[in-house]
Amino acid sequence: MEQKLAQLKTMLGEASDLYQIEALLGWDQQVNMAPGSAESRAQQMATLGAIAHDKATSPEIGKLLEALLPWAESLDPDSDDARLIKVTAKDYDKATRVPSSFVAEASQVIAMANQAWVKARSESDFSIFQPHLEKVLDLKKRYIAFFPPADHPYDTLLDDFEPGMKTADVKAIFDALRPQQVELIKAISEKPQVDDSFMHLDYDEQKQWDFGVKVATAFGYDWNRGRQDKSPHPFTTNFGIDDVRITTRVYKNQFATALFGTMHETGHALYELGVGKQWARTPLANGTSLAIHESQSRMWENLVGRSMPFWEHFYPELQATFPEQLGKVSLETFYKGINKVQPSLIRVEADEATYNLHIMLRLELEIALIEGAVAVKDLPEFWNAKVKDYLGLTPPNDAQGVLQDIHWSGGMVGYFSTYALGNLVSVQLWEKFKSVNPGIDDQMRKGDFSSLLSWLRSEIHQYGRKYEPQELVQRVTGSKIDPAPYVRYLKGKYSAVYGL
Repeated sequence: MEQKLAQLKTMLGEASDLYQIEALLGWDQQVNMAPGSAESRAQQMATLGAIAHDKATSPEIGKLLEALLPWAESLDPDSDDARLIKVTAKDYDKATRVPSSFVAEASQVIAMANQAWVKARSESDFSIFQPHLEKVLDLKKRYIAFFPPADHPYDTLLDDFEPGMKTADVKAIFDALRPQQVELIKAISEKPQVDDSFMHLDYDEQKQWDFGVKVATAFGYDWNRGRQDKSPHPFTTNFGIDDVRITTRVYKNQFATALFGTMHETGHALYELGVGKQWARTPLANGTSLAIHESQSRMWENLVGRSMPFWEHFYPELQATFPEQLGKVSLETFYKGINKVQPSLIRVEADEATYNLHIMLRLELEIALIEGAVAVKDLPEFWNAKVKDYLGLTPPNDAQGVLQDIHWSGGMVGYFSTYALGNLVSVQLWEKFKSVNPGIDDQMRKGDFSSLLSWLRSEIHQYGRKYEPQELVQRVTGSKIDPAPYVRYLKGKYSAVYGL
């Protein structure tokens, strides 16, 4: 069996290489490629995607799994080999249900949709993106049909991003969370608003970039195995466990965008860079789910990056970098400013108290699109109505409304709920970490984040996809995904900021 396992790993490695080359083409499309090259790139990605799919679903892999699965049952269920075979078998079952011709078609549609979204967003014109999104939604409905009927059609899409999670589970978590967040936001709205006007002055873009690089370095990002570039929407991608790249975007008069975007993507990258070497070129060489991934990015962005101890260390340097803008702004004023709670239009710039509401409205719209209750052509109207209902705002244009996120252009329908779930997990993990390392605040005041990174490496990162998300959270914290710690965190933090 050892020989068959070695054969399996060789074949999985070849498929992994192809998928990572396809990802490299996608990164280049976002970072470097000229808009006029979209059609050629779409064809390249379609061809490569089909070849990778054929490799990953080859009958030879099926035969090896058929031989190895009974053997795996005899192993310790927590052993690396048993878990690798189990996860690979699940991936293989899902992948073999999808024809290579469909994979090629989807790659081409998504590549074109992405370029259309970039243009539509820049011109704030949903009609440019509409026909492409209609094709993406058609693909998703056809994809669902390849699988056995689920409790809800959306379950099939959700499982691709959050294995084991059901639509009903997410709705139950959100139903418990929503009224508590609404109550908190209402209490805050009755207090005097904090001043964040200094965040919207003109900040030199290169200096913003350089400061973000310093923070990413302090967090532990390995520039020998990664890089940062600019893109229309920040993202993290990897082409192997030793090549993990991040992007950000920089606005002259929106200081928070680049800095906190870099922190967020660094959190994702640290996860991927920490995956155990034994998982290289296997299906386990990634984060176990998008919620766990988001728990890492949101932890570094918010629990660390928006904390007072973090800025007790970094604020003097930031003031020295931008003396004209921040020289007369006290640390306390700055801290309150970066933690201001105010309903806003843009998800990635939303404060922690309102962020999950952005996710909830997107989840509702995605489910409605899959159910056929909302047509793509009517999406801007429904989007604006949801924003008004949830946040009390009306987007002035499509760019600040329905076109703000890249996800649908990339075919990532079923993704959004993982952001809110990740927020919840981030605090569960943070509470556990602080219980074993109560000195973290003092460490952050010294600019030392090594104990946090080391703990995350040990408890989360090294395992890759070895454990399913709920199983991993249970192993580390003692409970499954639970909104209660997050609510405690928000109430504690904003009681101090707003004097509740």
